[in-house]
Amino acid sequence: MNVFTTDKIRNVVLLGHGGCGKTSLVEAIAYLSGMTKRMGTIDGGNTISDYDKEEIKRKNSLKTSVVPIQWEGYKVNLLDTPGFFDFVGEAEEAVSVADAAIIVISGKAGIEAGTKRAWDLCEKKKLPRMFFVSDMDIDKASFRKVVLELQELYGKKIAPFHLPIRENEQFVGYVNVIQQKAKRWNNHGTVDKFDVPDYSYENLNICRDALLEAVAETSEEYLERYFEGDTFSDDEIRQALRVGVCDGSVVPVLMGSNTLARGMYTLMADIIKYFPSPDKCKCAGINTTSNEVFEADYNFAKAKSAYIFKTIADPYIGKYSLIKVNSGVLKSDDVLYNYHRDADEKLGKLYVICGNKVEEVPELHAGDIGALAKLAVSQTTDSLSTRKNPVTYLRANISKPYVYRRYIAKKKGDEDKISQALAKLMMEDLTLKQVNDSENGQTLLYGISGQQLEIVQSILQEKYKVEIELMRPRIAFKETIRKKVDTEFKYKKQSGGHGQYGHVKIILEPSEDMETPYIFEQTVVGGAVPKNYFPAVEKGVVESVKSGPLANYPVTGVKVTLYDGSYHSVDSSELAFKVATEQAFKKGFMDAKPVLLEPYATLKVVVPDNYTGDVMGDLNKRRARVIGMNPIDGGVQEIVADIPYLELYEYDTRLNSMTRGSGVFSYEFARYEQAPDDVAKNEIEQAKEKQ
Repeated sequence: MNVFTTDKIRNVVLLGHGGCGKTSLVEAIAYLSGMTKRMGTIDGGNTISDYDKEEIKRKNSLKTSVVPIQWEGYKVNLLDTPGFFDFVGEAEEAVSVADAAIIVISGKAGIEAGTKRAWDLCEKKKLPRMFFVSDMDIDKASFRKVVLELQELYGKKIAPFHLPIRENEQFVGYVNVIQQKAKRWNNHGTVDKFDVPDYSYENLNICRDALLEAVAETSEEYLERYFEGDTFSDDEIRQALRVGVCDGSVVPVLMGSNTLARGMYTLMADIIKYFPSPDKCKCAGINTTSNEVFEADYNFAKAKSAYIFKTIADPYIGKYSLIKVNSGVLKSDDVLYNYHRDADEKLGKLYVICGNKVEEVPELHAGDIGALAKLAVSQTTDSLSTRKNPVTYLRANISKPYVYRRYIAKKKGDEDKISQALAKLMMEDLTLKQVNDSENGQTLLYGISGQQLEIVQSILQEKYKVEIELMRPRIAFKETIRKKVDTEFKYKKQSGGHGQYGHVKIILEPSEDMETPYIFEQTVVGGAVPKNYFPAVEKGVVESVKSGPLANYPVTGVKVTLYDGSYHSVDSSELAFKVATEQAFKKGFMDAKPVLLEPYATLKVVVPDNYTGDVMGDLNKRRARVIGMNPIDGGVQEIVADIPYLELYEYDTRLNSMTRGSGVFSYEFARYEQAPDDVAKNEIEQAKEKQ
């Protein structure tokens, strides 16, 4: 791989709904660039991007792949991202280092949930973007329909650059809307010019009007000329488009066929022509010494700095940190400082990654994307810089995981192996999280969706040779009491020699402090229970509230008062008073109108307007109480509701089904409420069965 200067680099992320053709688009471009000798296919399992066994098996991208394309003296770093929301973290990482985006749409499937989500990602980052409509060789594909829907969604900025030409149900050529000229593909891989077919003029006029309207919106002068009926020259149109695409006021729409490798030459030409090189983009961090803004701006002359946007920790490929050089020129054996870890990292060799293959390069210029092998302490979203100029960059905003499952090792003794394997997977995917819920005796695995967690389960088995079982998590119920009771217990044991004797009288009552498991007080008078046994009594309370008598859940909101008891000068011990307290607590608790408390969450569901009825109906079935609805721009509603945690199980699957993948949700803990009788009865019966 050649070394490229900043002005010859383009960093482009491919976004879109799952199955829209991103990976096959990369394959076609790689083939036409001469990188590969033949095009791989998804069904064949031999594409550059989807090299992982799990990706090949599922025929979907699960990770972001970097494919650097050398094209007519330029280097275009294509970041091929997964399209399904289950792996949104991968797309968010890629977007954080991209300078522009191509949103791929299947001409057959049309605009889908992933299309709109891709647009929203670009809006957050303010990325210049283009649409590429794939599958134009399929008879049912409709470029016109896609363009009209895009205009309806995003307005006058949508500018179709091309128009497909079909003859005898075959995709044979296109009309260049700017030039108003037709071109037909020939057997040599090039195009022949010919007259625009009569049947194409109606659609050409529609697309031409849309393009000119988008151009007119780029400046007041052009807008005035447009309304006066003035015409624009091709050069004026192209100049306006260059400015408009970079500032986001114009969004071109291109089209082609990935399987026939048609439309890629014009796409690549427009990427180079209209998308900005890194040196035309802004990039700033904070100098941690002076606390001043460091305007890196991908300037090769400034102090070296880089940002780690992704980590690959594969047992076969090895560990690589994928970076974008934000300033300076990185060279082999450079030593850079990681401010976040307060450690130096010797870079060793520099690489560029193409799918699962690595190639050594002598240097990486500002704005380029590359890889570093086996960094000692650095992790994803960390910044690297020089010690003289320590810089930190804003970390990418990665989606928080809300779906979780309990997991256990299928084979005893595999726990350490599983923990190590999960650590590597969490290093690669920041949307995965492992939580040790000791209070409820379970280990939890969090992710974006249940499907993502099932894929993790499969990867552990295939790649790391360990198996886990995913189960419904135990919800963190709690137990408390509603009545004040007076109870006692005498623990007496004689077995020759010293015996055991402890006698306590305690009052159990609601404490009204539901945030605290227990409050302990003593009002003993006359030395009925010596002071040195008070700590043992409290230890008995501590042990008792860990697992309540009702259903073995933690106890909360209980006040325990030790007011009397008795002791034996020889046989009494701390252990005896601790056991006596535990038994008294258990007996008194069951007499004090014990109830089960279940946790409630405040749930926020964001869905398009047309799905609100279905979502609210489903929430009612889940014992949720809808608090309100907040309208959001773009025909979207945010539904806010209180819902029991018990009812959130598999909610991601149901919401995805109801909204065709367009709904998203988040939640946070709200409070505990008394569980309904049927729910409490079920939990108590399950606890008895386990005893």
